[in-house]
Amino acid sequence: MPSIQVRLSVNGRRHELELDTRVSLLDCLREHLALTGTKKGCDQGACGACTVLVDGERVNSCLVLAAQCQDVEITTIEGLGEPGRAMREAFVRHDGLQCGYCTPGQICSAVAMLAEYGAGVPSAVGAASLTDAEIRERLAGNLCRCGAYNGILAAVREAGR
Repeated sequence: MPSIQVRLSVNGRRHELELDTRVSLLDCLREHLALTGTKKGCDQGACGACTVLVDGERVNSCLVLAAQCQDVEITTIEGLGEPGRAMREAFVRHDGLQCGYCTPGQICSAVAMLAEYGAGVPSAVGAASLTDAEIRERLAGNLCRCGAYNGILAAVREAGR
């Protein structure tokens, strides 16, 4: 299989890896860097369980090749720092998780979503305030099979204050 030398910056640490050119960012994180907080759900970009931040923007890591991520900063659930801690605590307080499988992707997405909202990035709802409809629209790419949406909504609402 063809391989390539890949230089990645993940959670503030530099990594140099020899990877098959077809390795997704998700598989690189989990299998080559042992960062297993990012979950593999559908492996098709439909569920959001694998959401990470690339230069602060949400991406489904299953749809991105690791080789495409050179010269960018990748942040996983393990590297979110203070915004991630505050969001995790809100998720716990509001029972925004059940099985927990989607939670890392939900939290990464929620942290980035609040930053997008704060920066004035528009959504389809276009609410002037962080309404429940606005939060639902902005987190629509992250699915929860357990149905913990009310708790997730409450956690994001609290963290957004």
